[in-house]
Amino acid sequence: MKALVYGGPGQKSWQDVPDPRIVNPTDAIVRIDTTTICGTDLHILKGDVPAVQPGRILGHEGVGTITDVGASVGNLTVGDRVIISCIKSCGHCANCRTGLYSHCLGDEGQSGIGWIFGHLIDGTQAEYVRVPYADNSLHRLPEGVSDEQAVMLSDILPTGFEIGVQYGRVKPGDTVAVIGAGPVGLAAIATAGLYGAAAIIAIDLDENRLEQARTFGATETVISGSGWKEQVLALTDGQGVDVAIEAVGIPQTFEMATRIVRPGGNVANVGVHGKPVELHLEELWIQNINISTGLVNANTTPMLLKLVAQQKLPAEKFATHRFTLDNILDAYDTFSRASETNALKVVITR
Repeated sequence: MKALVYGGPGQKSWQDVPDPRIVNPTDAIVRIDTTTICGTDLHILKGDVPAVQPGRILGHEGVGTITDVGASVGNLTVGDRVIISCIKSCGHCANCRTGLYSHCLGDEGQSGIGWIFGHLIDGTQAEYVRVPYADNSLHRLPEGVSDEQAVMLSDILPTGFEIGVQYGRVKPGDTVAVIGAGPVGLAAIATAGLYGAAAIIAIDLDENRLEQARTFGATETVISGSGWKEQVLALTDGQGVDVAIEAVGIPQTFEMATRIVRPGGNVANVGVHGKPVELHLEELWIQNINISTGLVNANTTPMLLKLVAQQKLPAEKFATHRFTLDNILDAYDTFSRASETNALKVVITR
């Protein structure tokens, strides 16, 4: 089969690789019908995720059709149309039993990381992929949900909701700032209303993304050039926001989040950081704020899928550009130049 293979920082190629096969009885093989590119893939290509070794097939998002199942797979059958969760879950290790699927130990008790696709094992930017723990790591699609909607449930929608909104402790009446109006930031904006946010401020350098943010639910927008802090404070009677969600992954945006949160508020870091961040505890200790970080557990995917199926979440609006798998290098070029191409999510089909 063909797949996108990581060759080290800055290097990738669309090439022939061996077909995946059933390794463990809990595995399934899924034919990829639709995949996409995540900002984390760009971080990998920058060398920010050193655990990804050359030779790894990239990608952790996908929708496909099951072509083979292991002997222990009980809830799925060949021909089922499924969402591939970016997080695998064995369902019975110590972490899975507490809902911390992001740190699934698996039967081997070794990795302790639920995000393995395109990271620790071969991923979804390929014609086929092996999915461990298929019963817990795949979600059967209901009728009426398109591939373009479904692929947004692999990662960005549960990530924005869980790590941004839930970890940020958004509650009814809150004012929420989302720094970074890329796909994950927009996912946080789109889902903040589920917990009753009264006002949502989108902050970004890109005016097009700020315009998009309004269509996803932002009530105010701020250009993150000069004067951004003063603008946010003016929108909050000088108090700052109840919840600041960092959805970029660079030191400057994390510091921005700590500068605009009010005393007693919450900073939720969603961005993937490749460099150390300075934490000004000498100033923050007295502010009674909470800072959270995390890797998505994807335990809200079934609930979000229901909302998408009922047309209550605009998942399809994330798709802005479309490619086929054999043009995946062009898709990467478009996605990596999002400020020029106005790309949110690129949808890649067979």
